[in-house]
Amino acid sequence: MLGMAALGNLLQSYSEGVRLVCGAIAAVTGLLVLLKVILYPKQFAEDMKNPVTASVSGTFTMALMLLAGYAKPYLNSGADIIWYAAIVLHIVLIVYFTAKFMVHLDMTKVFASYYIVYVGIVVASVTAPAFGRTGTGTVLFWFGFAALLVLLALVTYRYMKYKNMPEPVQPLFCIYTAPASLCLAGYIQSVQPKSVVMISFLAILSTLIYLVVLVRLPAFLKMRFYPSYAAFTFPFVITAIGMKMTAACLANMGTPLPFLNYVVLIETIIAAVLTIYALIRYIASVCRQPGEQKAAHVETTT
Repeated sequence: MLGMAALGNLLQSYSEGVRLVCGAIAAVTGLLVLLKVILYPKQFAEDMKNPVTASVSGTFTMALMLLAGYAKPYLNSGADIIWYAAIVLHIVLIVYFTAKFMVHLDMTKVFASYYIVYVGIVVASVTAPAFGRTGTGTVLFWFGFAALLVLLALVTYRYMKYKNMPEPVQPLFCIYTAPASLCLAGYIQSVQPKSVVMISFLAILSTLIYLVVLVRLPAFLKMRFYPSYAAFTFPFVITAIGMKMTAACLANMGTPLPFLNYVVLIETIIAAVLTIYALIRYIASVCRQPGEQKAAHVETTT
C-alpha cells in the first residue's frame, strides 16, 4: 500500500495516469487491510503484540498521509481530515509502541522496522505543503530527525551484535535505506530556510546506507516469499524521491549537480522494478492454498 502510493508520486513527472493507477492499487490494498482488521479483530490484536508486526503497522498510517494527497483535489476538506487522522493514529502508535516495547527494551527484538514507528511520521512533512501545513511538517521533521539519529545507533548496534535472526524477518534490513531519505524529502518539503549543509548531510547519509542495502539485496531476493518482502518497496521508492527532490532543490538554490539526474533515473528504475516485483509476489501468495498461507503467516510472526 505504502510502496505503491509513493511510487505513484515518484512517477508523476513521467505520467499522471501511472500515478493514478498506483494510487488506486494502494487504495484497494488499504481497503483489504481495513477488512482484515474488521473481520479478524482478535488476530489483529494478537499481531500487535509482536514488535515486528506492530512496527510495520505504521506503514498503514504513512500510506494514508500519501493517499490524502491524492484525494486533496477531489475531496478538499475531506482529504484534510484523512491527513490529520493519519497523523493522530501514527502518534497513537508511537505512544503504544514505546510503552509496549521500548520501556523494557529487548535488543534481540530490535529490527529496522522500528524506524517506521518513529521516523515514519515524517511522511507528514513530505505531504504538508499540499495541505498548507508546513509548520506542522517542520515540527514533525525535527522529531523524526532526532529519532533517526537515536535509532541509527540503536538498530546498528543490534544488527552488529546479534547477527543471527530468523529468515522471515531478514528482508526488513532493507528498511534501513528509508529513514534518512524520508528525512531528506521531509526537510526539503517543509523546512524553511533550507541549508545546503543539511541537505548534503542527509543526501550523503541516505546514499551510503542505500549502497549497503543494495549489496545485501540479492541475498534477500533469493529467499522464498515472506510478508517482509514489503521492505523491497517504499524504502527504495523514498530513496529515489529524496534524491529527485535534492537535485531540484540544489538547482533552485544555485548549486546544480547535473550528475544527480542520472542517479535519480537509476534509483527510479530500481524502485519501480522492486515494487512491482513485490506486488506480483504478494498477489501470487494470495493464490496459494489457505494452508500454505497460514503456515507462512505463523512462521513470519514467530
